[in-house]
Amino acid sequence: MRKVAVIVQDGVEPFGLGALCELWDEPYHPDDDNPVFDFVVCAPEPGRIRANSGFDLHVEHGLDAARDADLICVAPKQDITADHSDVLDLLREADAAGRSLFSHCTAAFTLGRAGLLDGRRCATHWRYADRLIAMFPEAVVDRDVLYVTDGSLTTGAGAAAVLDAGLHLMRELFGAGTAATAARRMVVPPHRSGGQSQYIARAVPDCRAETLGPLLTWIVANLQEDLSVEALARRAHMSARTFARRFRAETGQTPHAWVVSQRVAAAEEMLESGDGSVEWVADQVGFGNAGTLRQHFLRERGVSPQAYRRTFGTLEKAGR
Repeated sequence: MRKVAVIVQDGVEPFGLGALCELWDEPYHPDDDNPVFDFVVCAPEPGRIRANSGFDLHVEHGLDAARDADLICVAPKQDITADHSDVLDLLREADAAGRSLFSHCTAAFTLGRAGLLDGRRCATHWRYADRLIAMFPEAVVDRDVLYVTDGSLTTGAGAAAVLDAGLHLMRELFGAGTAATAARRMVVPPHRSGGQSQYIARAVPDCRAETLGPLLTWIVANLQEDLSVEALARRAHMSARTFARRFRAETGQTPHAWVVSQRVAAAEEMLESGDGSVEWVADQVGFGNAGTLRQHFLRERGVSPQAYRRTFGTLEKAGR
């Protein structure tokens, strides 16, 4: 891959555009031996492009500058209901020629409007997944992933997932070492496990009785204790049934699921920063044995504790 083009339109989101520049327009660093690309930002009508954050851009190049690009990135924009017809034509031509296409967040709607999502797996920000499905029913929308590649098409979820998707593509093209070097330069993880659902805030309904906040704080500080529903209910001075109902009302999760998520989070920190065995980590966070930790870690994060430590523990020691 030699040339990367980014298409911007009115209403472009600065973070998404900036992240694409950070990924593909980095100069050469001898210490990193990183790949360098012929990089261009272009627009259907060169000149002033309105951004959505109180300032505008001046773009010198028209879409002709993207016609020979090996990778064409579509920057997300505010309006998901319309695109310049020349942009859609260019994307169709590029796809037919087998060129790589890249989008994240709301830019998926541009690909959909070009007819490029039909029958393909794709991702967008979780907030827009239902609208993407409604507008393009032939698209195979994966609402939970941070990114997905289907043939020559790579799509990412919202905002920061552009980095996850970009690093994934870089890893596919140039290997894990190059992607890890780029991630270290940007001071981000080379790979975030799991899906975007883990970053969705739950709406906590009003609770007329006393809050469970103090108990939740105690749980986090005492993960080695017996944290069964019965034990926690006794500490909260409730029946097990009432406690379970109250817990779900306040947190949106069952007590068991919430405790497991806290234990996995604590295990992550220990795996990153310490040298203790997986068995020791399992005991420290209350799982009791390595097998149980491995089971829950795989389910919650999609990788084993050992694999997580190999990725993140090494970077921690290297001063990530």
